Amino acid sequence: MKLVFRPFFHALMGLVIGCAALLSGHSSAADKIAVTTSFSILGDLVQVVGGERVNVTNLVGPNEDAHVFEAKPSDAKALLQSQLLVSNGLGFDLWAQNLVRSAGYKGLAVVASKGLKPLTEAAKPGAKGHGHAHGEADPHAWQNPNNVVLYVRNITAALSQLDPASASTYQANADAYVKELQALDVWAKAQFSVIPAAQRKVITSHDAFGYLAAHYQITFLSPQGISTEAQPSARDVARLITQIQREKIRAVFLENISNQRLLAQLSKDAGTTPGAKLYADALSGPDQPGATYLRMMRHNVTQLAAGMRLN
Repeated sequence: MKLVFRPFFHALMGLVIGCAALLSGHSSAADKIAVTTSFSILGDLVQVVGGERVNVTNLVGPNEDAHVFEAKPSDAKALLQSQLLVSNGLGFDLWAQNLVRSAGYKGLAVVASKGLKPLTEAAKPGAKGHGHAHGEADPHAWQNPNNVVLYVRNITAALSQLDPASASTYQANADAYVKELQALDVWAKAQFSVIPAAQRKVITSHDAFGYLAAHYQITFLSPQGISTEAQPSARDVARLITQIQREKIRAVFLENISNQRLLAQLSKDAGTTPGAKLYADALSGPDQPGATYLRMMRHNVTQLAAGMRLN
């Protein structure tokens, strides 16, 4: 009888073990911290710090524009299923706070830029007020890698508060990433240092690179202000075309989320040709150069340096 039932017994045990493994897998997934981020760059930072301990949902995904985002019922549902909301702050994603109120979200919320002294228009190299107030805070703080160190620290603290047992893991992930950010900064400085100061001028779709400009001493000019919602006046565009022609600026770049027709027409009128696409307010898709924050920054710096050499 043992010989007859042994195969059945082994098959039964195999089935039990298999089911246990599946249940274990589901339990592990359920144990992960559900995190909602306002846009894709923050999603990447949370994933780096949280690793396998987090499930991340971006409200504004790759190649999408957070400036004009409008929440849908599915976004409210995703938020209510989350334990943590990470937003940028500095006026970049005010709609996230509106979504918190309208959805009745009660979980933990962290502003990644908390503790950061924002850059204002008047503080930017070559700032002349292209379509927005001089006292307005620039929300694009991630364009300086040193600011991202603060972002990472704030995200680490929030995850550790929710999951104290894994705090050492989050801290180790954050420390390793900070070293990568510091290496990125050193490399970027080296790329720009060989370009004469007089040639460090760039035209972009909208004014998203203020922190990069201030940190690496580059003058960025744009037909739009710090938000893609801003519409430049005909006078501003004409003034910019005159400046491009007078100073022989050849470093002209489109962005992955901006009105490309505007800059394309401006480039045509000024007699220039736009360079490679830059990634400013959103990461790219996985098969493009800006799929992570580090890859995005290295791509942007490489293209900017190449463009400025043509000035």
